[in-house]
Amino acid sequence: MRPQGVVTRGTTNPNRLRRVDNWIVETCGDRLRAAPDPLVVDLGYGATPVTAVELRARLAAGIRADVRVVGLEIDPVRVAAAQPAADPPGLTFARGGFELAGLRPALVRAFNVLRQYDEGEVADAWRTVTDRLAPGGALVEGTCDELGRLGGWVLVDAAGPRTLTLAARLSTLGSPAELAERLPKALIHRNVPGERIHALLRDLDDAWRVAAPYAPFGPRQRWLHTIAATRASGWPIEYRPRRWRLGELTVPWPTVTPT
Repeated sequence: MRPQGVVTRGTTNPNRLRRVDNWIVETCGDRLRAAPDPLVVDLGYGATPVTAVELRARLAAGIRADVRVVGLEIDPVRVAAAQPAADPPGLTFARGGFELAGLRPALVRAFNVLRQYDEGEVADAWRTVTDRLAPGGALVEGTCDELGRLGGWVLVDAAGPRTLTLAARLSTLGSPAELAERLPKALIHRNVPGERIHALLRDLDDAWRVAAPYAPFGPRQRWLHTIAATRASGWPIEYRPRRWRLGELTVPWPTVTPT
């Protein structure tokens, strides 16, 4: 089976994907607990296997010990280089792309992959992956900066995109406007007037400025008041205070669907 896709730049770092991994443990845990085969694909893990190793460890500790992670890369050199990190059956590496190498996983994580594609290719890539998921499976697709301080991801299942999550390391966040730099590919070119994602980021930024008096109490308090004010203004941010405290917010996809 010929891998579908193109070789990405492969840039990665230890703990770069910790935010999305921890979100997966809390948000997608029930999917994996209920799965007859707890198979997870790390699609496009990069030039080194470190984030696949970390994903396996976090899922095994937080969801179920028998989870299996398969790291897929199109570049056979990267697959060969990852083999010393393999720990079968829990962690293996193989050649593959959006076709998932014939696997039927319960979950796919694809990070900093579609960022290198054209926006018009995103929907087809989502569909190719979700068509190959096990029943009830999901794709988590997104991007983040080189150190994992800013990120955004979309939860996609057989019915299409369901939610958008934005995440930041609050201690280094200057304002919510910075989240625009790491929007998923489906949205990054839509941060312009007239688009829903632009309106969301604008309103978050406005609320952040209004919450400036809370800054002396720390960035978390300022962020929490920003989220509360943005929700009060009508944005349907999911009520998940625990995730808010971690610098995250999640909205239904229709809230930000490109026009």
